[in-house]
Amino acid sequence: MSSLQPPRENYRSGFVALIGRPNVGKSTLVNKFVGEKVAITSPVAQTTRNRLRAILTTSKAQLVFVDTPGIHKPHHLLGERLVASSKNLIGEVDTILLVLEGCESPGRGDSFIVNLLKAQAIPVVIVLNKWDLVQVNDQKERIKEYRTLIGSDDWLIFCGSAITGEGCNGLIEELSTSLPVGPYLYPPNIISDQPEEIVLSELIREQVLLNTREEVPHSVAVKIDRIEEVPLKKNKGDFSKRTAVLATVLVERKSQKGILIGKGGSMLRTIGQEARLQMQKLINGPVYLELFVKVVPDWRSKPGRLTELGYEGK
Repeated sequence: MSSLQPPRENYRSGFVALIGRPNVGKSTLVNKFVGEKVAITSPVAQTTRNRLRAILTTSKAQLVFVDTPGIHKPHHLLGERLVASSKNLIGEVDTILLVLEGCESPGRGDSFIVNLLKAQAIPVVIVLNKWDLVQVNDQKERIKEYRTLIGSDDWLIFCGSAITGEGCNGLIEELSTSLPVGPYLYPPNIISDQPEEIVLSELIREQVLLNTREEVPHSVAVKIDRIEEVPLKKNKGDFSKRTAVLATVLVERKSQKGILIGKGGSMLRTIGQEARLQMQKLINGPVYLELFVKVVPDWRSKPGRLTELGYEGK
């Protein structure tokens, strides 16, 4: 932890966990808060697998957002560990931001999470995300539905959109006041504490989610095998460096490997090209990316393999 002192005596700092069902927009909301892409997003549910910390430092507070896997009914050991990771985090943070899908009426999954949070003595703030998709004539009734679900006025409800930014400023103000008085937890100029290997592997997995058929995404994991800086000769003795990244994409079945590689390697090239562009933005320099595909049958249910990939359910 950094011992840097904040600019004012009543400065606040702390951890805010984003909790909610899969695909309600938690990662997109984190990216909107910090103003840069630190979490991968896709239309596929259960995109987030790791606890990602994104840091927003303002003149009033330093908010450390912890993006968590969506809470859902697990169907394999990986799912069990992801849900356990989200549940265990609830008692470790200062404030909960409960992200609900405002464009839909509340369901059983929302009710389960609300009851889970009621058992904790932690401040909860609610955001009805995707509010830009709610018809004006339906907005009052939708708020009433969620207020009935909560059954109390203790939790403030904000309406907003991670896409348009609607309501985000007010939400940040409220979350800031809910944090305890304290110093900077991280240097004020950083926006994430994720290890480089995790960030790069997630950028590759994001492109798999965006480019492959439905049967592939949930069966995919990415392992970074090596990252190294290599000399890059430009013109007449002008040398610079290029980041070389070698990674393995794990799937569970041979048929999935075929889809991922594509005809003549076309799909894997597309995934690699798009991931490389994202990496170059992150690293701010040229990147060489080489991808391999490996079949590991039923890896999502193998404890040793999950631990090796960092899915420990903590």
